[in-house]
Amino acid sequence: MQKIIFIFANLNIKRVQRTKKMESFATLIQNRRSTRKFTEQLLSPEQVELILKAALMAPASKRSNPWQFVVVEDKEMLKKLAGCKKNGSAFLEGCALAVVVLANVMESDVWIEDASVASIYMQLQTEDLGLGSCWCQIRNRVTEDEEDSNNYVRSLLDIPYQLDVLSIIGIGYKDQVRKPFDESHLQWEKIHIGKFSLPEENKETGE
Repeated sequence: MQKIIFIFANLNIKRVQRTKKMESFATLIQNRRSTRKFTEQLLSPEQVELILKAALMAPASKRSNPWQFVVVEDKEMLKKLAGCKKNGSAFLEGCALAVVVLANVMESDVWIEDASVASIYMQLQTEDLGLGSCWCQIRNRVTEDEEDSNNYVRSLLDIPYQLDVLSIIGIGYKDQVRKPFDESHLQWEKIHIGKFSLPEENKETGE
């Protein structure tokens, strides 16, 4: 980390004084960890509205907004959604609600990116509300029976053919305590200044 700070100093990049809001966001992203265990407490309509607002305010290429969102709270349907993959989807059965993130593949050639940004916006808003969330990947995944996960979810929720499912964001009150992200694990060696350089090149140049 000292090496990176030194390089930035040599580039005459001024240190920006951190405002209270910046500190709050830094804390938010440090505290946001995937939650797979939830209590039975339901979310309030106000909480749900804020989370969905965040998704709708997410940036999209050329403001095409190719995404659509299906909010699922019914316990039986959540149980069925939990079977959408071989592994990594069982937690959906215990969440308070799940937001299925779709996008119109005919409206945008970058629908994956747009839907991904909307997904993480919801997760950040969820954390800001003191709630937990976990991303369940659907695209390019299969069920226990080798059925395409996208088709499995589309069939359950009557999703039209032009929409594909990117992810399902499970949300609820946390029933597990996870430590904030440990900054000592940050891989500063993956930051490159000016141009890409291999570790061996850094040693040769003394960077």
